[in-house]
Amino acid sequence: MNILVLGATGRVGSQLVIHGLQDNHPVTVLVRTPEKIAINNANLTIIQGNVLNKDDIVRAMHGIDVVISALNTDGTTTLSASMPLIIEAMENEGIQRIITIGTAGILQSRTIPNSLRYQTSESKQKSTRAAKEHHEVFDLLEQSSLQWTIVCPTYLPYGKRVGIYRIEGDFLPEDGVEISVPDTAEFAFSQIKSNDYLKARVGIAY
Repeated sequence: MNILVLGATGRVGSQLVIHGLQDNHPVTVLVRTPEKIAINNANLTIIQGNVLNKDDIVRAMHGIDVVISALNTDGTTTLSASMPLIIEAMENEGIQRIITIGTAGILQSRTIPNSLRYQTSESKQKSTRAAKEHHEVFDLLEQSSLQWTIVCPTYLPYGKRVGIYRIEGDFLPEDGVEISVPDTAEFAFSQIKSNDYLKARVGIAY
């Protein structure tokens, strides 16, 4: 499977690249600063570019089978501004499958019907700015024709791979408090071979 990883220099994204290469998939990354990719592998294609540049996104999509986006909010609107370009390029290229890393804030509230966690007291985050960015991406994917999955971790310390965690469609597992970066990446990567959460959010926590 030809995999495109977006956000490949971030905490989760860099782990996703490693998973892809260890599984012997051809992996393409689109990065602003190629020097940040310290991996030398014949299966790795590094494209210098920006997810906010339509031409760069289109260039990166050629020959791709599945897109995994670990783009984060970074205090900007990069996440929501890039997603329409990603969706358009995928639809034009005939690529159906996208897995993205979201946040537990955009999962359903257990206490208030028809609300998301970040809109209620269930979310402990003082700022809702990042969650609103992820909510916009969720809305865009819902309106698309793509086969999408949004993996929604709660508090995300780097931590270690534990290999045992709980997952739940549309909700954060009860009393879930945290999940490590390696376990989040491992589960997200596993979704390229799974149809369990198509067109769905999935909460992940220990």
